[in-house]
Amino acid sequence: MISPKTFLKESYRAESRKGGDETKACPKKMSASIFTAPVAGSGYLGLKPTSKALLPVKDSIAWSSKTVSNGSKTRCMKTWNPINNKKFEALSYLPSLSDDSIAKEIDYMLKKGWIPCLEFDEVGYVHRENSRMPGYYDGRYWTMWKLPMFGCNDSSQILNEIQECKKAYPNAYIRCLAFNNQKQGQCMSFLIQKPTTTTST
Repeated sequence: MISPKTFLKESYRAESRKGGDETKACPKKMSASIFTAPVAGSGYLGLKPTSKALLPVKDSIAWSSKTVSNGSKTRCMKTWNPINNKKFEALSYLPSLSDDSIAKEIDYMLKKGWIPCLEFDEVGYVHRENSRMPGYYDGRYWTMWKLPMFGCNDSSQILNEIQECKKAYPNAYIRCLAFNNQKQGQCMSFLIQKPTTTTST
């Protein structure tokens, strides 16, 4: 089998003999048939046309399988209303807790050995009123209702304190906290009451 390089040399010599003076004047001029002729031993046959599109048709099954759609789930979604509806820590996105639900949360605190405590505030969220200094914010700490309930072992005692706090401050936010006296930190908090009329700052 003749190699492509040898084939080109032999073809060039044959073309030079036929061309005469014209080939001598321009030795690099060669017939186009030399390059279009198939080369022995070469597996390349040129570009093959393809009928497949680069991108699938928009209405095809392949296209629909790659797209994302919520489908019927969008009917189950609900938009949160941010107007006069601020959220505060854990459980604040749930409906208002009943007395039984609050008692279960307090029982969980007592089983953990944590100390329950009540706090209230008229604004309820962090704001700036008394100063514009960097790092200063009002509303970080709420007012404590009485003292932390050390030694409390019954959720009914805390429910009574919650009712007294609601009567004294009906238009205030009220939350229940749990403190860990060993780690010296707050470990739980949930909102008990939201005021019917919010105070603007």
